[in-house]
Amino acid sequence: MRRYLGALFVVVGLVVGTAPAVAAPGGVVRIESGLVRGEVTGGLRIHRGVPYAAPPVGELRWHAPVAPGRWDGVRDATRPADRCPQAALPNRPASDTEDCLYLNVVAKKRVWRAPVLVWVHGGGLVSGAGGDYDPSRLAERGDLVVVTVNYRLGNLGFLGFPGLADGGAFGLEDQQAALRWVKRNIAAFGGDPGNVTVAGESGGAHSVCGLLASPGSAGLFQRAIGQSTPCVSDAFAGKGVRPLLDVPYFVPPEWQQGHGQNLATRFGCTTLDCLRQVPVADLLAAPVLPLPAYGNAVLPEDPAVAVPAGRFQRVPFLTGVTRDEGTLFSPSMFPGLTEAGYRKALDTHFGDKAAVVATEYPVAAHGTAAQAIGAVMSDLDWAWAQQASERRFSATVPVYAYEFLDRTAPPILEFPAGVQPLAGHASELKYLFEFPYDDRPLTAAQRRLGDRMIDYWSRFASAGDPNRHGLPPWHPVTAATHYVQGLDLYRIGKVDRAKLHNFELWDRLVARKQT
Repeated sequence: MRRYLGALFVVVGLVVGTAPAVAAPGGVVRIESGLVRGEVTGGLRIHRGVPYAAPPVGELRWHAPVAPGRWDGVRDATRPADRCPQAALPNRPASDTEDCLYLNVVAKKRVWRAPVLVWVHGGGLVSGAGGDYDPSRLAERGDLVVVTVNYRLGNLGFLGFPGLADGGAFGLEDQQAALRWVKRNIAAFGGDPGNVTVAGESGGAHSVCGLLASPGSAGLFQRAIGQSTPCVSDAFAGKGVRPLLDVPYFVPPEWQQGHGQNLATRFGCTTLDCLRQVPVADLLAAPVLPLPAYGNAVLPEDPAVAVPAGRFQRVPFLTGVTRDEGTLFSPSMFPGLTEAGYRKALDTHFGDKAAVVATEYPVAAHGTAAQAIGAVMSDLDWAWAQQASERRFSATVPVYAYEFLDRTAPPILEFPAGVQPLAGHASELKYLFEFPYDDRPLTAAQRRLGDRMIDYWSRFASAGDPNRHGLPPWHPVTAATHYVQGLDLYRIGKVDRAKLHNFELWDRLVARKQT
């Protein structure tokens, strides 16, 4: 369960050139595979369900993505493609369709050499789809060409097996294939193939971390954005304190190979050919280890080793967390937690340090045991680890750190009754995107905050620095000053993350002094 949760939660027309892209009637664009007709609505051109790789079916199941075939005539690109195989979630359907490697492009009607933002969806690497995110505001207000991507998930995206090339990393390979497609085709939509930002939240940010550490990503993007996933998991190594969500971000190949062998035994298989015949529904019902594996051509080494050693794509990095990341996960990890159960959970996890943690995080101060242990997770698992990760990256590349602070944010995920989401995991997403399955509007103040965030995100995608005239200044992380930009309804500016998340306690417990 902890393993699962750790990872949970053209010129348009017929001419290709360098002239400004102008929408043809019906939004027809020529790409390398043929003509696609999208939708022209308002000030935007939207192309949905554009294939970037061949269907990964039959012998292509658990195979590196292969370029899509060409087609004659004009292909309809007005509807999202099927989601990659996944179970149903509230307001989001299940899918058992392996033919799912498609992307969506949203751009202004008249745009030329605009910065490109490629969004990798979240969902714990087991759920979600590019079509879940409507980036119209990012494209329109931010003057961006936005690409949202489907990629293989769960047992179809992150499975290993003895002798299987690149086992455990097919989802990452899909994302790289999409980025290569962008490099070859995005000019047809008015985007600049030399100015690409890869971005994601949660499982999407987890993927961004892998892409940063992958040699195959060289030249595919010029900046990166990672929301709500500390990339480097070595912050706790040898410190005597472990996070409550105690899972690695990336695993050695033996883990995924062992998982694949266990699935083979479950289905009475001894060969990969046999596994490729197993129905998708059966793979969805089987145990899953949705953690990318290293030790393959896609990810030769653990990012926890590669990043501190400077072996990663050296691009500017915008990254951060929400104020209350742990509120989403604590009810699932500790269902029905009572006050006595809270103390027992702390004793089990922290041992002789439990009494100190209980004193610093009393149930009375948080209302319920679930909220209290969620606060512990928010501070230790996310904020403290995020700070360490930002420092690792800032030794080599420009890093802009943020914390999303609006505790009135409407959640886009389901929370159990009696649990206050606060500024929970994924709560910042509605400030950047619209969601087809969520009709709860932002308030006027929240909309203004979202506009400022879009201004920052789009400026960073354009220039590698979020600062521009009219926005509160945002300083990079340095060895002398770990600047964090607080994003709240009525104040945007420097926030003392160490004070907000009780770093004095955690620094003391792990015997590590932060400046």
